Amino acid sequence: MSEYLLLNIFIIIVPLILTFEKKIQFYKKLPALLISILFVGGGYIIWDAIATLRGDWAFNPKYLIGVNFLNLPLEEILFFITVPYSTIFLYETGKLYLKESEIKISKKFFMVLSIALIITALIYSSQYYTITVLLFCSLFILINLFPVVSNLLKSKIYWLWIAFTYIPFLVVNYILTSLPIVTYSPDAIWGLRVTTIPVEDFFYSFSMLSFYLFVYLLSEEKWLIKK
Repeated sequence: MSEYLLLNIFIIIVPLILTFEKKIQFYKKLPALLISILFVGGGYIIWDAIATLRGDWAFNPKYLIGVNFLNLPLEEILFFITVPYSTIFLYETGKLYLKESEIKISKKFFMVLSIALIITALIYSSQYYTITVLLFCSLFILINLFPVVSNLLKSKIYWLWIAFTYIPFLVVNYILTSLPIVTYSPDAIWGLRVTTIPVEDFFYSFSMLSFYLFVYLLSEEKWLIKK
């Protein structure tokens, strides 16, 4: 069994075991989660495949089982299933035990932040990984500036969830980048790292998990309406 496959199992094993736990009842949320994985995970897999072909990053065959789809290792594709499964489970657990409240941060702050991300992305437009993750972060913020669509930016639980997800993120990404299972082209990133983790990975995690949650919540609402 490959190290990357073991890492995927490590990511999902506890949420998988607790899927039918009585208080959380996560199994009832699986239809909405599946929609989120299909749309968000599908989009990120396509980007991943393009970036791999372009040479932005590569996967070390030493730590893989050797099965590929869309030019990506099987383990990499599974990553886009195990990560949302475990992190959305974490979000639902947080909702059960934490009291929701509104974060009072003005729209102007988020608008300025979004514009700053876009400007920074354009400055580093030759670095494909950098520009992509910054634009994705900016897009998520812009979408959530409109209450008709989503109020996530004002949600205390959302920001606590994002902060908490960086704990397993640091563990998993350290393993991925220190062995290394994933290697990055110096032309695609700034080159700044936290231990062995490229700074861009922090933006990547924020945007990807936020979009997973965003689509999940929209899908869950529609699912509940149908019921």
